[in-house]
Amino acid sequence: MFSKTCEYAIRATIYIASESSDGKRSGIKEIARKIESPEPFTAKILQRLVKANIVRSIKGNGGGFEIDKSQFKLLKLEQIVKAIDGNDLFDRCSLGLHDCSDLQPCPFHHKYKPLRENLKKTLKETTIEELLSTYNSGGTYLKL
Repeated sequence: MFSKTCEYAIRATIYIASESSDGKRSGIKEIARKIESPEPFTAKILQRLVKANIVRSIKGNGGGFEIDKSQFKLLKLEQIVKAIDGNDLFDRCSLGLHDCSDLQPCPFHHKYKPLRENLKKTLKETTIEELLSTYNSGGTYLKL
């Protein structure tokens, strides 16, 4: 469903938010280790998250990546998905056909459309605060 890059971006965002909630900043090496992602790949993902204003990068001694606590309630999973994968998940035909639509549907269109709409709604409503809550309580994890 999500690209591998998007999976790592979501995991990195949750980890950074967790550290930020404790007043800490996280470096690339630490983030990559915690989410089990190659360091150069993690660096590219973080650049995209910074560009999309999802995480903040602080340079210099004591620097690293952080998310302002006031953003936890506002930051939606949809924003991360769009920053990394664009709108493909929301707009693309499940079979990869270019001309698939309600007027010219692929064989799976009418089965997939409600699933896609439900996913879109879920991603719009799910905040980093919600995901962070289950992570911090030990109810979820980020490693493979």
